[in-house]
Amino acid sequence: MKALTFSTFGEPDVLEYIEIPDPRPTPGCAIVRTEAIGLNFADIYRRRGNYHLQGQPPFIAGYEAAGTIISFEGACPFPIGTRVVFADAPFANAEQVSVPFDKLIALPDDISADIAAAAALQGLTAQYLVSDSHKLQAGETVLIHAAAGGVGLLLVQMAKRLGAKVVGLTSRADKMPAVREAGADEVLLYNVDWARQAQALGRDGQGVDVVYESVGTTLLDSLSATRIGGHVVFYGMAAGDPPHIDPRMLMDGSKTLSGGDLWNVLTSASERRQRAAVLFDWIRRGDVRVNIAKRFALADGAQAHAFLESRRSSGKVLLIP
Repeated sequence: MKALTFSTFGEPDVLEYIEIPDPRPTPGCAIVRTEAIGLNFADIYRRRGNYHLQGQPPFIAGYEAAGTIISFEGACPFPIGTRVVFADAPFANAEQVSVPFDKLIALPDDISADIAAAAALQGLTAQYLVSDSHKLQAGETVLIHAAAGGVGLLLVQMAKRLGAKVVGLTSRADKMPAVREAGADEVLLYNVDWARQAQALGRDGQGVDVVYESVGTTLLDSLSATRIGGHVVFYGMAAGDPPHIDPRMLMDGSKTLSGGDLWNVLTSASERRQRAAVLFDWIRRGDVRVNIAKRFALADGAQAHAFLESRRSSGKVLLIP
């Protein structure tokens, strides 16, 4: 089979599309022939060498894909031929992937492989952010970083569905319409004193109730944009490591800073499938629309990485085997 690999860390040009042995079924795992693979910033971090990575060179990134079960060993909960998606199994940037049974999520007939691969990891991430990391309440004002990205656009829609006032942040003026279309009440640009503007848009002009922070380097500004007693949820570092925070800053403003990681939420097969069922229902009803920014052939993975890193994308980038 073919896979998108890298043997050294660096820029997108380290990626190589090569022939490697097909994975063999092992007890408790199914072989999935992939049809659509989700590209995420975590894959870029892995390629750069600053994020957890499994295996030995040549490394295969990717944790998210949709496809069809073609073989398995053991008591698989789904028969051969079942359409499935997974959000947390390694080595997904390949034509075939070995996936543990408990990571498999069966796809409803009306959810395509493209939509599933575009929604699984980022949709489940947005879902736990608004329901677990900070249980968003109607009437709260929320500031969403990278609002035109894959998670961002989904967060905007889910926050509006829950009755929040949504302020979106994006890096380019040409991305602002997509954020507004997703339902944002206000859209701000990073290059125009966004922390002060966001603070003014909060309750009585005193700051927003919650910030979903995924950029990293902007963490201090996110804290300054929150009201007294506000909450910043840190769940990503797309632009680099966050600054160190003096706990006295949190004490002085009675503010809360918490972290969020999807892997701490998807703790069992039943939890994974129940949350996915809710997400698929939101998609089916039109409460959440999944935006696919661009599709690239898996062989053109270097171009896909460069495109995602350029921040020109609005929505999800897919790799197609």
